Amino acid sequence: MNNSLRYLRSLIAVWMAVFFIAPAYAGSIDTRDIDRRVKEMMSELPMVGMAVAIVEDGEITFVKGYGETQKGSGDKVTGDTVFRWASVSKGVAAATVLSLSEDGYFGLSSPIKAHAPSVNLPDSKYTATVEDVLTHRVGIVRNAYDTKIEDGHDAKLVRASLGGLNRLCEPGDCHTYQNVAYDAVAEMIENSAKIPYKSVVAERFFKPLEMTTASLSLEGLQQSKSWARPHNKRGKPIKAVKPTYYRLPGAAGVNSSVTDLAKWMMAQMRSGDTILPSTLQAELQAPRVYTPRENRLMRWRYPDMTNAHYGLGWRVYDYAGHRVVGHRGAVEGYRAQVLFDPEKQSGIAVMWNTPHGKPVGLQFEFLDQLYGRPHQNWMRLATN
Repeated sequence: MNNSLRYLRSLIAVWMAVFFIAPAYAGSIDTRDIDRRVKEMMSELPMVGMAVAIVEDGEITFVKGYGETQKGSGDKVTGDTVFRWASVSKGVAAATVLSLSEDGYFGLSSPIKAHAPSVNLPDSKYTATVEDVLTHRVGIVRNAYDTKIEDGHDAKLVRASLGGLNRLCEPGDCHTYQNVAYDAVAEMIENSAKIPYKSVVAERFFKPLEMTTASLSLEGLQQSKSWARPHNKRGKPIKAVKPTYYRLPGAAGVNSSVTDLAKWMMAQMRSGDTILPSTLQAELQAPRVYTPRENRLMRWRYPDMTNAHYGLGWRVYDYAGHRVVGHRGAVEGYRAQVLFDPEKQSGIAVMWNTPHGKPVGLQFEFLDQLYGRPHQNWMRLATN
C-alpha cells in the first residue's frame, strides 16, 4: 500500500470518529445515553412533553425536546418550546436584587418593610431584612398562605395578613420556605426602580443574555410560538393555566424555553461575565442557612446529595464531594429543575408538563457522568 493511500485511509478514519462520536461526547457527558434514558422514561410514564439542555465547560452541548406540547395534538416539543419555571424563578429575583444593590438602591441588610410596605410579619425583637426574605428566614410557617394565592387573592393583601401568624423563630434564625413573603422583593424592586418588575428583569438580564422566549406573565406564556400546556399525573390536559402564581412574579413567574433556561444557568457560572459578574455569582451561591427538611428529603431519595443549604434564591449542596447549585420548581401541570457545578461550568436544565417526580433523578445521572462515577438508576426506571 503506498503512502498516499495510507494517508487517505487515516484521514477517513479520523473523519469517521469525529462525525459519529464527537456529537455524543462533546465533553464528559454521553448525551446519547442521556437521550436514551429520557426516551425510556417517556415511554414508561404517562409523560406528555419534556425538554432537556446540557451545558459543559460553559457551552450548551445538548438541547432536545420530547413528546408533545399537548397530548394528542401532534405538536412536538422542541428546544424552543416554552414551559414555566415555577420556583426556579427565585434565582432571577435574587440576582435582580443584587444588581440593584450594586447600583445603590438598597442593601441586603436593609429592612424589607422599608422598601416593600405591604409586608407585615409577626411582632419580633428583630427586623426582617432583604437577606432574610431571599434566604427564607422570616420566621413564619413554611409556604405561608400559598392557599390564599391559589384562591385568587391579591399578593400585597396576603402579605399584609402574614402578621396574624404565629412566629416559629426570630428573623434570621431558621429556614422556612416561602412564596408570598419571598415575592416582597419584586414589590421592593418596583418601588425602587419605578418601573414594573418584569421590565427591570428584562433590561438587566433577559435582553443582554438573549433569552428571547423569556417572559413574566400568563400572556407571555400563551403568546409564545410554541408553549407546553399543563397536564395531570395521568397525562390528561388541565383545562386552563391558572394565573395564580403569576401574582408572585419574583417567586414563581418566569416562563421560557429550556434553551433560555440553559442560558440563565450559564450566566450563574461564566467567568468574566459583565451581565452577572463573578462577585454577584459568589454572593448568590454562598450557603447562608442550613435547610434540614431539604437535607432529609435528599438523603432519603438521593443519598449522595448532602449538606443542603440555601443561598440567595438558590439551593447549595454537596454531591459526592463536589459543590453543586440548583433549584426545583412546581406549579400545577409544570415542573422545572436546574443543577450545576460552578467550578466545572457544567449543568443540566429539565422542564416538563406533567407532575411526575422521576425526571428529578435525571440530574443525578448527569452528575454521575460528569464526575466519572458508576451509573445508578436514579430515575428508578424498570430498565436500568
